Amino acid sequence: MKFGMRKPSLKRRISARTSLKRQLIHCIGLKMPRGYGWIRNPKKYGYNKVYQRTSFDLFALLKKLFK
Repeated sequence: MKFGMRKPSLKRRISARTSLKRQLIHCIGLKMPRGYGWIRNPKKYGYNKVYQRTSFDLFALLKKLFK
């Protein structure tokens, strides 16, 4: 598990938004409402919940500083 600042990756940012799997799910309309991730994949949901609380994003930090 990662603790502290997450290392930004431009390649991962782009691939997360342009993946074929994501495009298919959105086109077909199989999107789940916000907050229902625990139904779709409970293990991933739990991991992400802990990860988001134990690490922080550099860009989010900069956004807060210059707001």
